Amino acid sequence: MRPSRPTSLFALLGLFASASAFLRADPLSKSTDVDFYRDTPSRNLKGLATRSDGRIVAGPSVADLTGAPVKEILWSLAPSGTDRWLVGSGPEGRILALTVDVPSRGFRLQPVADLDDTQVFAVLPLTGDRILAGTGGQGGLTLVEGDRPVARVILPVDSVLDLLALDEGTVLAATGNPGRIYRVDLAALARAGLSADRVSDPAALAAKGISTWGEVRDRNVRRLARRADGAILAGSAPKGNLYAFAAEGGSPTLIVENRDAEITDLLTLPSGDVYATAIFSPGSASSRISRPSPNAPADKDALPAPPPTEAPTPERFGGRSSLIWLPAGGGFPETLAARAGVAFYRVLKRGNVLLIAAGEQGELVGYDLVERRSLTLAGSASAQLNALVPFGENRFLALRNNAPGFALIDFAASERRELETRRIDLGAPATLGALRFDRLRGIAEPDIGVSLRTSFGSDEIEGWSAWAAAPGADGAWRAAPTLRGRYTRLRLTLPSQLPADFAIDRATLHHLPQNRRPVLTDFRLFSPNLALLPGAQPPPPVSTTLGQMLNQPKDNAEEKRRAPLLNSPIVPAPGMQLAYWAISDGDSDTVVATFSIRREGDQAWTDVAVDSSQPYAQFDTSALPDGLYFTRLAVRETAPRPAAERLSVTFETDDLRVDRTPPAVLEASAVLSADVLTVSVRGRDALSLLEGAEFRFNHGVERTVEQPADGIRDGREERFVLEIPRAEIAGATSVEVSFYDAAFNRASVRLSW
Repeated sequence: MRPSRPTSLFALLGLFASASAFLRADPLSKSTDVDFYRDTPSRNLKGLATRSDGRIVAGPSVADLTGAPVKEILWSLAPSGTDRWLVGSGPEGRILALTVDVPSRGFRLQPVADLDDTQVFAVLPLTGDRILAGTGGQGGLTLVEGDRPVARVILPVDSVLDLLALDEGTVLAATGNPGRIYRVDLAALARAGLSADRVSDPAALAAKGISTWGEVRDRNVRRLARRADGAILAGSAPKGNLYAFAAEGGSPTLIVENRDAEITDLLTLPSGDVYATAIFSPGSASSRISRPSPNAPADKDALPAPPPTEAPTPERFGGRSSLIWLPAGGGFPETLAARAGVAFYRVLKRGNVLLIAAGEQGELVGYDLVERRSLTLAGSASAQLNALVPFGENRFLALRNNAPGFALIDFAASERRELETRRIDLGAPATLGALRFDRLRGIAEPDIGVSLRTSFGSDEIEGWSAWAAAPGADGAWRAAPTLRGRYTRLRLTLPSQLPADFAIDRATLHHLPQNRRPVLTDFRLFSPNLALLPGAQPPPPVSTTLGQMLNQPKDNAEEKRRAPLLNSPIVPAPGMQLAYWAISDGDSDTVVATFSIRREGDQAWTDVAVDSSQPYAQFDTSALPDGLYFTRLAVRETAPRPAAERLSVTFETDDLRVDRTPPAVLEASAVLSADVLTVSVRGRDALSLLEGAEFRFNHGVERTVEQPADGIRDGREERFVLEIPRAEIAGATSVEVSFYDAAFNRASVRLSW
């Protein structure tokens, strides 16, 4: 920090306003809130759930079932009798039978039927051993009896996406590209037999028991459901609209309108309430259903190529999902829950909780209808949970993809309950202190096991310490003081036998950040012969408003304390020198500073201000010999920082010139020509740079010249020239010329002509 000249009076107030003063001492230790809902991924929960108010509550265990590796893409899952499910798959276009062995947590898949299509999007078990399958690629409807197809119709669509049974003999089929709903007479379909040709003629379709029941302008009818009053609900994509059809079909009524969305599931209750899940993913909703070939013909009536036969590489989901409620009796739609970066696929009801199978990280989420709060439940190791079906009273079976397989969701499992948070940023390297919970309900302190681990890096995998147990006592769980890091993870373990309504509130993790040394952010030596008159401190406020407590920054009190200093007047004071500095301490420690000077050639330092809590020092230079002085600022931390932990640092600051010797006038002349008076003066200063010259004529005219004759003001010897028209000095007979240097010392000479 070597400015070329002292700061002038004109810049003084602006520098005070822009620089920071000493910081008020905040508590050295900090605390970080742990919101378990925000900080815990679904995969890191076992037998627990987190609620949107940050609490931990009871939840299910989720076990990924083991079995032979599944090579197919799994599209649909439907119950078929007791402990048996039908699975639609691709790219071989097979229907599989799934059985689950609960004690071993294993599954077994056996082929039921092999269809001529590539993707089986929808499977509907019928009476007896019959199955109706909707396929993608060619948009086929296939009726299976036993293990072989007995009837097949290729519809004039791209895909059959959903099937809804109206009675034992009638089914509705939702299609994509175009978005239609066909009514299927199963008896007539069975008589039609197998056909490999696409049928577009309505009469030919009717002969096979198929008729157009409804149609929407959106490209795909994604989901079908029957409301309690008999109306048929249809969810679409890629707009994501929700339609209601009369029981006999016809034109729909639009209930919910969206854009760039996909209605992925519909849940209707006997009460008349309807719940819908929607995924909002701009520009990509339609690609989740049908993926036309980039070389598809331009003819609008031409069908696109079938979907790919391999699962696409999963990408990070960048959209959002919503849970929509349509109250019974025609109430307005209401969004109950929304998640960014999570895709909602299926919704079911268990008691007062809606369960939602989701992705793209295998999330299982929920919504508590009584508490009206969102839930995060234990998730799967896969990327997506695409289907969810009941499995007895307290169990559910989930279909998963990426990797394909199945998961068992068990609300009655008597296993150890566990939670592990994601990486929590403490803001700075720190020593961990106590963890405290806001409140415990239905669980005792000894039942909670707490472990922590730390890392100084942000990598999710490498660089982490081993898990360290934090014993609990008196409502606090403390890790060993050697546990340090910038990031931490928290693990809780609870016993399996707990009341169903137990809850653990959010927690607070206390920590002591690394002590950082103070930093000098600004230092200024102002022009000599100026003094600061410190303003009086204002009285403390008699009251504080709620708005001040909610909205004012933490250092608001410090800003108020600095205000009198920034508003302090600056006055002329011969011989005075003012120095200003700004110190920043990253930990808000209380710091004091000692400002010292030393003349060039001397060894001893003279302390001008010792342990000052103010960001300035002013002193009289009258008793100091002329010359160059070095300056330094020694800053140290003080209480409440413990003495053993206090840091100090010494800064070398700007050089100070003490100069009370006026410059010497070496040469001066005034030459009057016909039109102009030219006044020239040359001078030299022993210590400081020459700043300029003032010209005062004896008839009242004054001029100042600060540009030297050689064009660059850079020396202790300079020549200044004034050219003034003769008309302006009419009546004048002499001029007084004053040289002045950077320390405002002056030397004068009078010239006449």
